[in-house]
Amino acid sequence: MITLYGIKTCDTCRKARKALDTQDTPYRYHDLREQGLDETLLEHLVDRVGLATLLNTRSTTWRSLDAADQQSAKNDAEGARSLMLANPTLLKRPLLDTGDRVIVGFKHDEYADLPH
Repeated sequence: MITLYGIKTCDTCRKARKALDTQDTPYRYHDLREQGLDETLLEHLVDRVGLATLLNTRSTTWRSLDAADQQSAKNDAEGARSLMLANPTLLKRPLLDTGDRVIVGFKHDEYADLPH
């Protein structure tokens, strides 16, 4: 089963959900803010796309961190993991896990190629 990870208030996540709904692609939605992020899921995502790709340094959450936490996340993998676990909105989104791969962000062409 395809899983879409995001947050309800994210416009790009809404676009991704609409694209999946429009093309009748079955999926499960996981709201990172409401349902959270655990170590197992984080490691799965890191294994698929890498820590640097997952860390959203343009997010509101990132900008609200103090400089020491930002520096720790940039220079230390464990620091980045800890911050992401404590603040799941630090993950780039949406994240679409097809089982074979994880697509970071909404790319209409990649979503159009998904099985219906």
